Formats: sequence, structure tokens, C-alpha cells
Amino acid sequence: MWFLFALVTALCWGCADLFYKEGSLDESDRLSHLKLVVTVGLVMGIHGVLYMIICGISFDPFQMVRYFPVSAMYILSMAIGYVGFRYLEVSIASPVGNSSGALTAILCFCFLSTALGALEIVSIILITGGVLLLAILEKRDKNEVLHSERVDLSPKYRVGVLAILFPILYAVFDSLGTFADALYLDEFQLISEDDALLAYEFTFFICAVLCYFYIRVVKRQRFNLWREREKVYAALFETGGQFFYVFAMAENAIVAAPLVGSYSIFSMLLSRIFLKEKLSKAQYAVVVVVMVGIVLMGIADEL
Repeated sequence: MWFLFALVTALCWGCADLFYKEGSLDESDRLSHLKLVVTVGLVMGIHGVLYMIICGISFDPFQMVRYFPVSAMYILSMAIGYVGFRYLEVSIASPVGNSSGALTAILCFCFLSTALGALEIVSIILITGGVLLLAILEKRDKNEVLHSERVDLSPKYRVGVLAILFPILYAVFDSLGTFADALYLDEFQLISEDDALLAYEFTFFICAVLCYFYIRVVKRQRFNLWREREKVYAALFETGGQFFYVFAMAENAIVAAPLVGSYSIFSMLLSRIFLKEKLSKAQYAVVVVVMVGIVLMGIADEL
């Protein structure tokens, strides 16, 4: 079942990326990343409470302390990613950040007692290589558009150290969090799937409360959740993906990580469908390669 869980996670997070982009288009809103933290944390907190009630689960708050190293890496990476969405139009695209799955697979292979079959190795190479190649193609296309149209953009929107830094930092922290998840859930089984899910969601909720306090009290800005529909939709898909992600990682972390990391493919396809953007022939070819890798991963799971 881990393959299905990972695939659903990738689809949910691909949809979340679409709405994250739409929720970060206001260049004048310098706190959009914190507002995303508030929205996602609120939805996760509500989901955590409902999950406990519906499933009759008792939760020890100390699990939040035990799981905090993992939660901290994930939340930090996501906050950095939210800031980076302001720069994705003219910087290395989101697939760079999602290459964290490859970093996680390497960490798991080097430090954990996990063996890989030939099909799994091939599928990881196809998925990871495809994700990175998409980023390269996206960067090339954006540069060609800028040069051909002679667009005069603010330096913060040009490809540079700052623009590249956000997806790189996201990938690093996300891979560390995913590797830690592999330790907690798969290798040493330090925490159950339910406790991990609830600990993460409630920790995110606490971060949301702190960010809301900062926005309203320190910065004295209004924050009307009903006018932030894109952020709410993103939070719903993010939370849905997180639910399935925990169970995928608990069963097969080393292979699930790069598969989940391919969610940028779904994000790119969805943005082309709903935002009417176009894919080049080269990008379509790379998407096919990644899809082949996903199919091979599913076949390897059945063997």
C-alpha cells in the first residue's frame, strides 16, 4: 500500500503547489509566507483534533517533544519554500526543491540498513534525474523569455544567489526531515504513524498561532481568512498529502521519498491545465520519463 499512499501524497502536494503559487502572487504582501503558515497550521490543527475524535485515538503531548526534530525540519523547509514562491517565475523552478527526495534516498542508502533492487534503483534515477532536468529546462526557458522580451525586473526577481538559495535550502531541510522520519518511523520505530501525524500537525498549529500573533500584534496587519481562498485550498491539499505521506514513509522510506518528491511533475501539469501555461516538447519528454520511473517503482513494489 505504500506505493498508493506515496502516489496520493504526490498528487495532493502537486495540487497544493498550484494554490501556493496563486496565494503568493501579490508582490506587495511581504508576509504572505507567514499567512500560509497560519492557514496550513490551522487546517492541520483542525484535522488533528477531528482525527483523534473520529478514530478514538488518545495522544500524549510529550510525543510533540519527541518528534520535534522532524517537525522542525519540515516546518522550516515549508516556510522557506513559501518565501521562495515569490521568486519561482524567474529562478530555478520548484523541481529543484523537490529533488530532496533524491537526497533522502542517498542518506537512507548510506546510513540505514536498506537494500535496493535493480528496478528501484532505475526508477529513482529516472524520477530524480527527470525532476532536476525539468528545473534546468525551466531556467533556460525563463532566461530566453527575459532576453527576448527585454523584461526589466527588480534585482530580487532575477536569477541570482538569493533566488537560487530558497529552493536549495528547502531541499536540504526537507531531505533532513524526511531522513529523520525514516529513522523515527521505519528504521527504529520510535513513534507510531498516528502519533507522528498528530505531533506534526499540532506543532504546526502552535507555529500558526505564533505567526498570527506576529502578523496581527507586531506588524498590525489585517488577516481575513475568508479572503485567502487560495491559501485555504493549499492548506487542505497539504494536510491531505501529509496524512498519506506518514503511512508511505513508515512502510518503505527509501523508495517512497523520491516518489513523493516527484509531486512537482503533477504541479507542473496542473498549472498547464488550469493556468493555461504551455510545456515545451523537451518538458513533455521529461515528464514521460518521470512517469515511467513511477510505473517502474510500482512494478518493483509488486515483485
